[in-house]
Amino acid sequence: MNNYTLHRIRKEFLDFFEEKDHMIKESFSLVPKSDKSLLLIIAGMAPLKPYFLGKVKPPRDRMSTCQKCVRTDDIENVGKTDRHGTFFEMLGNFSFGDYFKEEAIEWSWEFMVQRLNISKDKLWVSVYVEDEEAYEIWNRKIGVSKDRIVKLGKEDNFWELEVGPCGPSSEIYIDRGEEYSCGDEKCKPGCECDRYVEVWNLVFSQYDKDINGNYNPLPNPNIDTGMGLERITAVLNNANNIFEIEPISLIINEIEKIANIKYGDNKETDVSIRVITDHIRAMTFLISDGVLPGNEGRGYVLRRLIRRASRHGKLLGLKNKFLYELADIVIDNWKEFYNELQDKKIQIKKIIKTEEEKFEETIDQGIEILNSYIDEMKSNDENTLKGKRAFKLYDTYGFPLDLTKEILEDEGFYVDEKGFNTEMEFQRNRARNARNSDDIEAWDSKDNLDLEYNFKTEFQGYNNLSYQSKVLAIIKDNKLIEKLNENEEGYLILNNTPFYGESGGQIGDTGILENEYFKGLVYDTKRKNGNFIHLVTVKSGSIKLEDEIKASVDKLRRNDIARNHSATHILHKSLKIILGEHVNQAGSLVTDERLRFDFTHYESLTEEQLTEIEQLVNKQIFDSLKVKVMEKSMEEAKDMGAIALFDEKYDNKVRVVKMGDYSMELCGGTHVDNISQIGMFKIISESGVASGVRRIEAITGRRVYDMFVKMEKQINDVTFILKTNKNGIVEKTKATIEEIKSLEKEIETLKSKIADSKIEDLLDEVYNLDGINIITKRIDGLDINGLRQLGDKLKERLDNVIIVLATKKDDKVNLIAMATKDSVKLGIHCGNIIREVAKVTGGGGGGRPNMAQAGGKDSSKIEEALSIVEDLVKEQINK
Repeated sequence: MNNYTLHRIRKEFLDFFEEKDHMIKESFSLVPKSDKSLLLIIAGMAPLKPYFLGKVKPPRDRMSTCQKCVRTDDIENVGKTDRHGTFFEMLGNFSFGDYFKEEAIEWSWEFMVQRLNISKDKLWVSVYVEDEEAYEIWNRKIGVSKDRIVKLGKEDNFWELEVGPCGPSSEIYIDRGEEYSCGDEKCKPGCECDRYVEVWNLVFSQYDKDINGNYNPLPNPNIDTGMGLERITAVLNNANNIFEIEPISLIINEIEKIANIKYGDNKETDVSIRVITDHIRAMTFLISDGVLPGNEGRGYVLRRLIRRASRHGKLLGLKNKFLYELADIVIDNWKEFYNELQDKKIQIKKIIKTEEEKFEETIDQGIEILNSYIDEMKSNDENTLKGKRAFKLYDTYGFPLDLTKEILEDEGFYVDEKGFNTEMEFQRNRARNARNSDDIEAWDSKDNLDLEYNFKTEFQGYNNLSYQSKVLAIIKDNKLIEKLNENEEGYLILNNTPFYGESGGQIGDTGILENEYFKGLVYDTKRKNGNFIHLVTVKSGSIKLEDEIKASVDKLRRNDIARNHSATHILHKSLKIILGEHVNQAGSLVTDERLRFDFTHYESLTEEQLTEIEQLVNKQIFDSLKVKVMEKSMEEAKDMGAIALFDEKYDNKVRVVKMGDYSMELCGGTHVDNISQIGMFKIISESGVASGVRRIEAITGRRVYDMFVKMEKQINDVTFILKTNKNGIVEKTKATIEEIKSLEKEIETLKSKIADSKIEDLLDEVYNLDGINIITKRIDGLDINGLRQLGDKLKERLDNVIIVLATKKDDKVNLIAMATKDSVKLGIHCGNIIREVAKVTGGGGGGRPNMAQAGGKDSSKIEEALSIVEDLVKEQINK
C-alpha cells in the first residue's frame, strides 16, 4: 500500500473502529485536564486515565481516538537523528471492561491485513513470555505461525506503573526486508537493528498492582492500544523516516525554498532542517491548545522549542523571522482534522512572531558572549562553563540552559548545571522574599502568629452578614489566653462567623464583635490551618472564652468586595472572548477599593482591545445577569463546564458560581446576587508582570462614581482656567497649545537674535594662547540651548577655538564648552575642561572632546570657575 498519506491512514483507522461500534472521540487537548502528574499529553491513553482507573464512568465502553502528543525527553537528539521527534499523533482503540484480548487482537490483524493491505508475510508479533492466552489467540485464532510469534520479557511486553492497572502487551511488527537487517540469521523482533519496526502496541490491562507488588486480577479488564500515525505512514510508504512522508515533507520543501538549500546535501544543514520541521508542528499545536511561552512548565517547553528552531534557522542563514510564516504549512495541512488550528491561526502566528522578536533581540548578543566564554575556556584548557555564566545567559539574554548546553556540546564542552541551579534557586528566593514583603501589614505584627490550634469554625457569611457566635479561643503573643481587656489586641476564633477569611485572592472582612459588656473592632480576617482568625482590638469592656457575641460584618465594605469579585469572573470570560481561549487566570486580588486580575497573554493590550473588554464587561452588567451559586461534586462541576484554576486545590465538594449563561467558575468567594449590582466597571491600568502574564487593574460601583466626580471637578477647574465651557474645552485646549508653540518659536527667535547681538562683543574678547583661540564669558538669562546656539555661531566665525560659556538661570548654573575640530587635534578635550570648571561651582558634568556641558550650584563662583580655563588649556596642549 504505497502513497498512503498520513491523513488517509488516520481516517481509515477511525472509520474502521467506528464500524466496530467504538465512540470516535476528537483528540483531547495537549494540556492535561485535572492531571498534575503530566506536564503534557504523551500518549493516547493519558487523557483517558480516569476511565481506566474507574474514577469516572466513560461515555461509552468502547472508544477510539487519534490523540496529539508531545514528548520532549529526547529533545537534544531531535534533528541529530532522523528518528527522534517531539510532536506525533497516536492512533488508539480502547475498551473499558467491554471486549478483551481476542477482539483486540482479531481487529488489529483485520485492520492491518484487510484495510491497509499489508501482506501477512511481512507481519510479526510479540507477546509477553508468560501470556499463553495471547500466544494461543495469535497462533490458533488468527493463524500466525509459531515462528513469527516472539516471546519477550517484562521490559518489552509488560506495561505497568508503580501501582494501579497494568498488564501484558502484544506488539505488531512489520518486516522491512533483509536490506535493513543486522545480518544475523537469527534476527527477529526484539533485535536492535532496523529490519523489524514495531507499529502497534496492544496493552491488556488485566491486573491491579498494589503497594506490595501483588498483581490482583481486575474484575473488568481493559484494552489500551497505541499506533504511531507518522511511523505507520512512513513504513507503508517505504520511507526511511517520518520526514519523508506527506504532509511533513511539505514543511521541508518550504524550508528548502526560504533558505535556498537542498535537504540531503549536507549533514549539518539537514540537522537544522529536521529540528525546524519537527518543532514547528509541536509549537503550532501547543499554542492552539492555549500554551503560551514562559519560563516554567509547559510554557518553558514551548519557549524552548521556538528558540531552538529559531537558532537553527540562523544556522541556515535565515536572518529574519520565519517560523510564524512556516506555521501556515502546518495549519493549512492539518486543519481539516484539527479545526482549532484554523480557528486560532492569527493567534498562533502572532504568538510565534512575538516570541521570535523577543529572542532575536538578544540571541546575537548572547551567542557573541557565549562564544567569548568558549574562546576563554579553550585558552585556559577548560571544558566546563561556570554555572554563574550559564545563568547570566539565561537571565539576561533569554538563553534556555538547554540551548547553551547544545551549543557547548557542538564544541565538546559542558555546563556546570549544579552551579546554574544554585543561581536559579537564589533568584527564586529573591522573588519569594519580594512577594512576602507585600503581605498585609496587619499580620506582620509582633505576635507573629504561628497557629497550631485546630478549632472548628462554621462559615455563615455567604447568606448572613451578622451572626450570633461563641468565643472558642483567644490568642495573644502566640499563646492561648482567657481574656482580652480594653485597648488590647489579639486573635479570636469563633464557633460561627459571617466574616470571610482571606483566600482565593479576596481580602478578609472587617466589622464589629459585641455584646452588652464588650465591643471590639475586627481589622482583618484570615484563614490558617483551617481556622478563621479575627484580628481584634477591644474598644470597650472585655472579652473572655465562651462569651456569646454578635459578629457583624462591615456591610458596605463587603458589598464593594463582592462587586469586585464578581467583576473578575465577568472580566475573565470577556478576556477569553476578545483575546482568545489561551487566556487563563494567573492570579488575582479583590479588595473593597479595586480588583487586580493577572492573566496569560503574550503581548500588551491595545487601547482598542481595552475599550472592547471594558464595553463587554459593562454590557453584562447592564443586561442584569443573575448569579446562581451551586454546590456540586468536582466531577459534576467539570461536566457542567465550570472553569477551574489548574494550580488550585479543590475539595470533593465545590462551589460553582454561574453568571447567566456568560460565566461559570469554581469559586469560594463572595458575590453579588445580580450582576447589575456591580453598577459599572472601569479599567484603570494594564501592564506586564512576568513573561507571558499581563495585569489589569479596575474599579467598580462606588469607586467608579467617585472617579467620575473627581474627573468632573478637574474638568470644571480646567474650564475655569481656560475661560471656556465644557463643550468647548477640547478646542480651547488645542488653541492654547498652538498658541504656546507659537510663543515658544518666537522666544527661540528672540534668543537667536540676542545671541547674534552678543557675537561681535565676544569676538572682541578673544585671546590667543599658543595658537588656540579662547573665549570665556558669563551670559545670564540664557538657558543651555541658548548657550549652545551662541557657541555654534562663534565656531562658525573662528578657527582653533575653545569656547566656555556660563549662565545663571532660576538659581542654577549652566556651563558649556565647545571646540572646533582643529583645536581638538591640538589636544583640547571639552569634557575634561568642563568637569574641572564645574567643580569650582559645586557641580559636575562631562562630555566629548568637541562638546560638553555641566551644571553647578554656586553662581557666585562662576567668574572664578571661568578663570581656570586658560590653565586647563595650557595643560592639554603641552602634554
